[in-house]
Amino acid sequence: KFSDRFFDTGICEAHTVAFAAGQAKAGLRPIVDIYSTFLQRSFDHVFQEVALQNLPVVFTMDRAGLTGPDGATHHGVFDIGYMRLFPNMVVMAPGDAYDLEQMLAFALEQDAPCAIRYPKATASRIEGPRAGVELGKAEVLRPGEDGTIISYGTQLPDCLSAAENLRSSGLDVGVINARFAKPFDCETILPAVKQGFVVTVEEGALMGGFGSALLEAANEAGISTESIHRLGIPDQFVEHGERGELLADLGLDTVGIARACQRASESHHVS
Repeated sequence: KFSDRFFDTGICEAHTVAFAAGQAKAGLRPIVDIYSTFLQRSFDHVFQEVALQNLPVVFTMDRAGLTGPDGATHHGVFDIGYMRLFPNMVVMAPGDAYDLEQMLAFALEQDAPCAIRYPKATASRIEGPRAGVELGKAEVLRPGEDGTIISYGTQLPDCLSAAENLRSSGLDVGVINARFAKPFDCETILPAVKQGFVVTVEEGALMGGFGSALLEAANEAGISTESIHRLGIPDQFVEHGERGELLADLGLDTVGIARACQRASESHHVS
C-alpha cells in the first residue's frame, strides 16, 4: 500500500537498525519489523545508534517466544532481557490483539525507542471492557484474594483460563496483564506480592526476563520475594516441536499455569 515507505534491507540486521536510526534522526518515525531472534544480530546498533541517542525507533519483534518447527535458532526467547537492559527503551508485550493495536499506536507517539514483541500464532482477543495503553501501566483484569497471576504477553488467555479453573477448586486467583516490562508498574504489581502468592508467566527466557524485573522491583522496595514464582523458558535451548506441545512441556499452558498456582498456594500457606 505504501511501497515508497517500505524498505527491504535483506539479511542485514545491523544495517537495518542503523538505517532506521538515521531516518529517526531526520524526523521520520521508522518501524523495524524483524524476528526477535534476528534482532540479536544488531544488538550493538540498538545500543549505539538508537538507545544511546534516544531516537523514536519502534521495534516490532515478530516470532517472539516459541516458533515451533523452526527450532532453537528461531525461538525468540531472549528479547525481553536484552531490550530492557538499555536506558530510554520502552519494552512492551501485548496480551492479545487489542493490546497489539493499542501498543503500536502508542509507540508511534513516543519520543523514545519502543519494543513490542508478538508470537508466531493466531491472534486472540480478550472479551469484556479493557483499559487503554498508558506508559508503564499494567491492566488488572480480575482481582484475587489468594494470589495473582501476572501475565507478560501472549499467555494471557491461558492465564485467565487457569484462574477460572482454579476458582472451581476453591482458589481465588487474580490476573494482571503486565503490558510493560519497562517502565515497570510497581504501583499496580507490588501490592499483589504483599497480598498473596504471585506467579509470573512469560514466553521468554527466565534469566533477565519479566519475572526477574519483578524480583528486582520487589527487592528495591524492600518487599520479601518468597511468594514470587516464575514461569518461562528455563536456562536451556528448546528444540523443535509444535508450539502448543512445547508450551505444555514447559508448563506454560492453562494446565501448567494452574498447577504452578496450586503449588504456590501450598508453599505460601506453609510459610
